[in-house]
Amino acid sequence: VQLQAFGGGLVQAGNSLELSCLVSGRTINNYVMGWFRQAPGKEREFVAAMSGSGDSTYYGDSVKGRFTISRDNAKSTAYLQMNSLNAEDTAVYYCAAGFSALVLGTKYPRNYDYWGQGTLVTVSS
Repeated sequence: VQLQAFGGGLVQAGNSLELSCLVSGRTINNYVMGWFRQAPGKEREFVAAMSGSGDSTYYGDSVKGRFTISRDNAKSTAYLQMNSLNAEDTAVYYCAAGFSALVLGTKYPRNYDYWGQGTLVTVSS
């Protein structure tokens, strides 16, 4: 199973960016898809997650109201729409897939089985 994250880049504060995560090697219908981020010198932080069916979504406190997670199971792809970006959003963003994350907790990296390589988002102020 491979996850590939796309869409990172340099963006000015206040603007938007959308990340994509393409999964290959397995259908994602039964997996929670999550996004995490890690800034230099900081721990990996939970950003957002969505259940396999798409019925349930979860967000970290720092991104609520600004970021939106979505998924297209037919395309084996998850998305993260990021609006009103600020300098504190600068980080490497990782997508992840977790079979039991919904039960064990979507906020914890240890509950995800597969990870993408990360894509860098830099927000200039």
